[in-house]
Amino acid sequence: MKLLLTSGGITNPTIRAALVELLGKPLEEAHALVIPTAQWGQPACSPQSARGVVAAEGRWTALTGQGWASLGLLELTALPSVGQERWEP
Repeated sequence: MKLLLTSGGITNPTIRAALVELLGKPLEEAHALVIPTAQWGQPACSPQSARGVVAAEGRWTALTGQGWASLGLLELTALPSVGQERWEP
């Protein structure tokens, strides 16, 4: 398994080129799975943040708004370590 880790997604042409090279094909032919569970360590994040990631809204276009062939979401918000008041509303 190869990983390209960034702190803000695909934010410039160099990062995009590195990802295309890693995948061996254009992003338009690649399938991605987003697992935004790590966001729960940030108090400002919410279920709307997960939706923003999948819908490529606002600041998340650098991650999911790249023209992927398909994009899936695996969200684990109902973990015991995430307070119910954060995800239930």
